[in-house]
Amino acid sequence: MAAYIAVISLLQTLEQLQQSHPDLIQGQMVKTLESLLVTAEYFQNVVEETSKSRFDPENIISLEEKIRASARYTEDVVELTIYQIMEDLSWIFGITPTSLLHKNLLSVVEKLDTQKNEVMEIVSEFTTSTHDDQILESDGDSLISNPTLQHLEDDIVHGLDDDLEIIVERLTGQLSDLNIVTISGMGGIGKTTLARKAYDHLKLRYHFDIRVWVTISKEYGRRNVLLQALQCISKHTNIDIKKDYDVKDDNELADLVQKSLKGPRYLVVVDDIWSTDVWDSIRGHLSKVSRTLGSWMDVARTLGEIISSHPDKCLGVLGLSYHHLPNHLKPCFLSMGGFPEDYQVETWRLIQLWIAEGFIRRPGSDKSLSEVAEDYLEDLISRNLIMVRKKRFNGEIKACGMHDLLREFCLTEVELTKFMYVETAKMVPTVSAQRHFSFQKKYGYTAIHRCDLLPSVARSIYLFPKFLLRVNLEAFSHFKLLKVLAVFHGYACFHSFPLVITKLFHLRYLQIQCNDNPPASIVELQNLQTLIYGREYGYTTLPEKIWMMKNLRCIQIRKACSLPKPGGKSILNKHLVIGMPNVEELSNLSFTSYTNEIFSSIPNVTRLIIQITPLLTTLDRANRLIDMSSLTKLEALKCVKLSWYVQTLISIRSFPTSLKRLTLAGWHNFTWKDMSTLVMLPNLEELKLKDHAAILNVWRLNDEDKFQSLEFLLFCDINLEHWEASSDNFPNLKHLVLKKCKKLKEIPIDFGEICSLESIELHNCSTLAEESARKIEKEQEDMGNNFLKGIDAYFEGQSDSISLFEGRFSLKDRLG
Repeated sequence: MAAYIAVISLLQTLEQLQQSHPDLIQGQMVKTLESLLVTAEYFQNVVEETSKSRFDPENIISLEEKIRASARYTEDVVELTIYQIMEDLSWIFGITPTSLLHKNLLSVVEKLDTQKNEVMEIVSEFTTSTHDDQILESDGDSLISNPTLQHLEDDIVHGLDDDLEIIVERLTGQLSDLNIVTISGMGGIGKTTLARKAYDHLKLRYHFDIRVWVTISKEYGRRNVLLQALQCISKHTNIDIKKDYDVKDDNELADLVQKSLKGPRYLVVVDDIWSTDVWDSIRGHLSKVSRTLGSWMDVARTLGEIISSHPDKCLGVLGLSYHHLPNHLKPCFLSMGGFPEDYQVETWRLIQLWIAEGFIRRPGSDKSLSEVAEDYLEDLISRNLIMVRKKRFNGEIKACGMHDLLREFCLTEVELTKFMYVETAKMVPTVSAQRHFSFQKKYGYTAIHRCDLLPSVARSIYLFPKFLLRVNLEAFSHFKLLKVLAVFHGYACFHSFPLVITKLFHLRYLQIQCNDNPPASIVELQNLQTLIYGREYGYTTLPEKIWMMKNLRCIQIRKACSLPKPGGKSILNKHLVIGMPNVEELSNLSFTSYTNEIFSSIPNVTRLIIQITPLLTTLDRANRLIDMSSLTKLEALKCVKLSWYVQTLISIRSFPTSLKRLTLAGWHNFTWKDMSTLVMLPNLEELKLKDHAAILNVWRLNDEDKFQSLEFLLFCDINLEHWEASSDNFPNLKHLVLKKCKKLKEIPIDFGEICSLESIELHNCSTLAEESARKIEKEQEDMGNNFLKGIDAYFEGQSDSISLFEGRFSLKDRLG
């Protein structure tokens, strides 16, 4: 595990060096870098293969430790050399930056080649020692015809003769209808060989009419097991059951196996099973439970008793799911241990952290790093290793977390693999040679208060304290190779921006809160991908040179913030192309920053939050409308206006047609006629209108006003009284949510004819609106659509908050 992470991180560092510093990769450096890449990829292949094999665990650990150490050493040298070059320290050595890099990498290549040869020798020994064992696991009775292999079997099974006789006696003695003999133990002790010896024993050959051998292995495939069984069965019967295997589905194959074994006396050996008795007991318990609330509460209590009485075994069960993970998912899972208990982490934040940590790669894929990370997250969720905490209406994951028991396992595995040092209230603050650190104590002493105690090769530091008053800020200069610095807790605030942070050239993710603006020197963080910044008081002004930070993808600013004009006076090189083409997300930027010049500098932004605030209003912009039509990739837009007396400067007609999600909040002074123009957005799926976003009290939709793609509609605290619309205006609406709509007289009764409608929610609305919801429910029932059936009790005695849910509601919804 640690070896895989080290190798992947090295590969990303080398690839980034290739892409970001082409001026340094010249002449002999091209071949030197290529040699390092080839070796790193070889190490990756070795780690991948050993994770799937059955080599001796101790030997694998030794092999992976060599690879881990080599990869880490190489990455340290590369990144430290780049740091020295960027800090103009190469003059100390009296050589040019390219020469310095080449000199350092040549020494690394020599050392890495030596390590590679040692790894190849170990792998060769593995292959030689396990080749015969793999042959032994091949199908059929032909093994006994090879005297060399027979001799090897005799050597391997030496000392297990007594066990062999016990197995033979149990299988040939008085049997019930079904008898099971289990051979278990650690890998490499000869379980398969012993089972094969019994399988081929003369007594068992005569005793059983049919003998079947199937191998399950880690990658279980039902069809493959059935085919293995049928191949063995065909050798003991006169029936040609191999015919038409390819055209039969799994159920037909299973039926064929069952019929073939019905009647004769048979022996089935199932090799390499991965299971536990605790998991079986839990699974079986659930299958017999009736689907009632009381029954599921009994399940929760019973499972709690099982877990408390067998904690070690339960952690072992969880370990099965983890150890079966592909290598690329393991670091993502273990990273969840870096968050405190019951912590909910937003999906976008988690994805940016995974990318910054170097856990995400996309070789041969057209997807972006963010899209690949989303796939990783969905995979972990589908395996129930990460829990969904919040979802959007369309199923998109907003926030996730980890179950307490899984977190306990995660922390155990994190410690065993030395993946991350996690300091919690329960752990003694000691420091090791690890590279990822998470400090989760809210109060009292933590090792971060003595940053100089942490190793200089630290790559990530997560901080969750409430106060950082005793932190030695200058000690941050110690971490020249740091990639992630995240101060998560809202109360932790630096008095001023620690300038030493701007010297951390390799930093990719920075989350921090200060009492002043970011300095101009932040531009020195040329590798920075994610900037999450907040001031405890006032608004944030970003420096002019931020436009030179080409790798920025996500800028999250607390409260409002202003962007300078691109190409300002502080940028001396007029020939330099200014802009942030990789930025995908901008949040809480003031409307004063939105000009065509700025929009053209962020052409690939997909998520945008605008704040219109009185403090940032200027007279010369009072009559200018914001035009966003040039943002052709924008998918999510939120416009927040914090004061009614500031003029609205947003033109709805200028919204880009790429929009899928739109939120308008505050006193925008839009009319409901303006809202009707939103039908011009063909991709709009989600519309939220909040806090008096529209004035007047009547919304009258014409026949031609069709929100063709809209699936989710929310009104919250608006003055709407009369809403005249038909089902044709919202043909694909699925969810309608009304909150604090106390003046609304009626939900359009015609909504009862919307076939796609799945749920209606009302919270603190008028009694008349509630009555219209009942009418819609009745209309749906008359149409034969019972998606609201069975929840009439929600109306009784709840005039201020009622909810209608579809028939497929979850337990959480029903109890909510």
